Amino acid sequence: MTTVLKERRTLHYESLDNFSQDAETLAAGKYETVGSWSYGQILTHLAKTLNASIDGFGFKAPWLVRTLIAPVMKGRFLNKPMPSGFKLPKNAAALIPPDGVTTDEGLAALRKALARFADETPGAAHPFMGKMTPTEWRHLHLRHAELHMSFVHAVGESE
Repeated sequence: MTTVLKERRTLHYESLDNFSQDAETLAAGKYETVGSWSYGQILTHLAKTLNASIDGFGFKAPWLVRTLIAPVMKGRFLNKPMPSGFKLPKNAAALIPPDGVTTDEGLAALRKALARFADETPGAAHPFMGKMTPTEWRHLHLRHAELHMSFVHAVGESE
């Protein structure tokens, strides 16, 4: 995405339902994005990562990163806000949403992914943190959603 912008929202989702409600509310009204992705792209990216936690990501971070850095950073990524500005590596291209995806398309993908995540146990290894429990996956998806959804706000919202 992009670096910190003053127009971003500060978010904390307690549940995937809380996240879903925010996504639906924004899509139903007037909104703006303050990053480089459209709202449809944001929703599509979040749907892709939910599905990847079940199906697998198809790539891994380098061994050194997974064994030395990830164990130290795991708790932070699960429990604290994620920093913006991370650029996905080339081997993660499948997670990057296409240009031109509409909000309706992104919201439909997100609804489907959230329903699937509720019905199926996420068992894929995270490319950076490795094997994770379903609870850890839920926490990671919430922090990830907070990051990306912070770039979307209702028109007229003051934050």
